Parts: sequence; C-alpha cells; structure tokens
Amino acid sequence: MYLEYFKFNELPFGLTPNVGFFCQLKGHQEALNVLLFSLRSGEGFIKIVGEVGLGKTLLCRKLLNSLGDDYVTAYIPNPDLNSLELRKAIARELGVEFSTSQDQHELLTLLNTKLLELHQAGKRIIVVIDEAQALPLESLEAVRLLTNLETEKAKLLQVVLFGQPELDRHLDKPNLRQLKQRITFSYYLPLLSREDMDTYLFHRLAIAGHTTGSLFSKKTRKILYKASKGVPRVINILCHKALLLAYGAGESKVTPKMIKFAIRDSDVGFSPKKKYGLWVIGAGFFIASIVFLYWSMGII
Repeated sequence: MYLEYFKFNELPFGLTPNVGFFCQLKGHQEALNVLLFSLRSGEGFIKIVGEVGLGKTLLCRKLLNSLGDDYVTAYIPNPDLNSLELRKAIARELGVEFSTSQDQHELLTLLNTKLLELHQAGKRIIVVIDEAQALPLESLEAVRLLTNLETEKAKLLQVVLFGQPELDRHLDKPNLRQLKQRITFSYYLPLLSREDMDTYLFHRLAIAGHTTGSLFSKKTRKILYKASKGVPRVINILCHKALLLAYGAGESKVTPKMIKFAIRDSDVGFSPKKKYGLWVIGAGFFIASIVFLYWSMGII
C-alpha cells in the first residue's frame, strides 16, 4: 500500500497492540511506573482503568515484557470465563498439570502446590487479567479467593486487573466489597492531551521509519485532535485512512481536507453534513494506478 511510497518499514498506525510502538506519554508511563512499583511491594490487587481505545492492552503487554526472570506470569486476555474455567486457565498458564475430571477443590490444591514450588524457587507469581470488566461476578470472587493462598509471611500471587470503567461499577457491588478493599494501587488512564497527541504521532511515524519532515501539518493535527478527543485507537484509524488518501492522490503530506474525509468515513462522535465513504480512497487508488501504468508505458 503506502509503505514504500512514504518509505515506512511497517504500518505506523496499525490497530494491533505492538509494544515496539509504546510511547512514553505521561499517563501511560505513570501507569507503568505504578504497576512496576506495586508489584515489587508484593501485596494486594492492582487495577488499571481506562476508556475504550486508550491503550490498556498495549500497556498490559509492555508490563509483561518489562518483568524480569524472577517473575512468573499468567496472562488471561479473554476473561469471559466462569470460576472453574478461570482457575483452569490460570493453572495452564502456570504449567500445572491436571485432568478435566478434577473438581475445583482438587484443582485449587494443585494450584497451591505449584505456587509454593515457585515461591520456594524465589519466583514472584503475577496473574494479569485484561478486559477484566468482562469477568462474571463469581469469577471476580474466585480471583479474590486465589489471593488467600499464602505463606506465613507473604502472598503467593498478585493480581493485576486491566479494565474499562464498567469494572469499577462491578467492584461497587456489595458482594464484591472484600475484593475492592484489597485493591492497594489504582490508576486511571487519561485521554491524550493536544501535546501528547503530537508526541504520539511523531513517535509512531519515527518508529515506522519516517524521520524527516512532518506528514501532518499543524492545522491537520488540530482537526485530528478535535475528532479523536485524544483516544489513541481513533487517532490510528483516522491517520491510517488519511495516509491512504494521500497515497492515492500522490501527495507527500496529509492535508486538512484528507483528514476531514477520513473523519467523514468514520463514526467518531460527530457527523458532518456530507459523508464521502470509502469510495474516495478507492478512487484515489484507481487514479494513482492509471497514472503509474501510463508512466511505465512511456505515455506520460
């Protein structure tokens, strides 16, 4: 597509959480610092909450990559599991061997034995649950009960919950008050500021291989920020579409008009009077292809 055209090594605004693109924005770096500090303390639950599209999964993966060899982690990316399924998922992540016929009590005994073995080997065990707002209430309680596994001096595992604001509403329920009391560290991911967004754009473009000049003018970035409201996922979607338009039109930069077209083609919170749709991008590609064909044949 536009990789060679803009001399990118990879797509700068892909939606897959890629830790290679992690940007040390104030909010995300503060969240990572809170996580690393609280994990070293060895007590309680840790909770990171943020709206949809703020980069929680990327932060989660960055955390996992930042932990040393003295940590053993169980990563649960899809927590829509009942209590038994959740315990089995954690057991598998920790390398516990069990049969499908074993009940919850037997599984818990095996888990406790494994945790003790890891603890005696000097390991710290961390359970990291992404999209924790999807956990059924009974499973949240099952997670709390797992943290009751301990020696005389230390807990055998810590739990990190990444979730949307719905997670807080779950934790406000009376039957989960014991879990809520055990959350010793919390952090709320903020929306990107206007300055953060500029840093974010330039960082991702540089990582992708673009190191000279700016592909987005100040006016273009102003329009982009107003439309995205500082949400990284929305920024990525709009920038990707705008770069496709620039490539299709044979332009070296994204113009304000192009970013507006990208906004009109996306449901990002407001609706301009006209909606141009993806046909604009397709038309741009078609024109660019015809020009290239004629040029290669020596016609132009």
